[in-house]
Amino acid sequence: MPEMPEVEIIRRSLDKSLAGRTVMKVDIILPRQIKWPDTETFRALLTGHKFSRAERVGKFLILVMDNGAELVVHLRMTGHLVYHASKDDGDKYARIRFLLDNGAVLTYGDARTLGAVYALKKGERQRIKALAEMGAEPLSEEFTAEYLKNVCAGRKITIKQLILEQKSVGGVGNIYADEALFAAKIFPGKQAAELTDCELTRLRDAINKVIAAGIEDGGTTFRDYQNAEGKKGNHQENLFVYARNGQKCRLCGETIKKITVGGRGTHFCPRCQGEA
Repeated sequence: MPEMPEVEIIRRSLDKSLAGRTVMKVDIILPRQIKWPDTETFRALLTGHKFSRAERVGKFLILVMDNGAELVVHLRMTGHLVYHASKDDGDKYARIRFLLDNGAVLTYGDARTLGAVYALKKGERQRIKALAEMGAEPLSEEFTAEYLKNVCAGRKITIKQLILEQKSVGGVGNIYADEALFAAKIFPGKQAAELTDCELTRLRDAINKVIAAGIEDGGTTFRDYQNAEGKKGNHQENLFVYARNGQKCRLCGETIKKITVGGRGTHFCPRCQGEA
């Protein structure tokens, strides 16, 4: 699933390629991918209007139009949003196409159709609960050790589960949660409320570090992720624990293990992070 770094990379690319482009036609191939509003209102909000800028909140990509409307996309597991210079995108998984005034096309594709697409009027973000309740994001001024301390206080869940809660930490998913906990030398199954101030500071720094590295490497691609130009990322080559079950730890040589924490596959190093 694309996480904050991958969606940020897409945002940066689309912010350049779509600026000032007008939507001439919206071709809806699979209507059920549109969660709000109805298809005709969806078309009306976007057709004939220009893209002003691309924003991101957590894992949500938000394309703002000149009329204040917002095209909101949540890629989830297999979704992708790609700008093609030609309308012949060759995308067999295309679900929605936005034909542009320069002959290009913005294609939303989704192999397993798990993603969600919305068109909101200005000021309607509260319609999407997960978007309205998004927690502080890594790399932001609000994301401090004190913030983490407050969201962890009294929580009877593991720190891995808390990191994955979007209302607690916006934008972090399974890959970067495992990598951050490794970098912070914290066992994923430790209770969130039991983390010390020192551990919370290390964790804040580690989350910022792995997110920044993911962006710098162009994102992580195992199967489906591609950026707005249809290219894959390289960060999978630099991971320390995620998807490295049975391999040697790059730091200490111990064998990486995979367990289940809160229903999610979790990778860690027993020596570097300890083991319950």
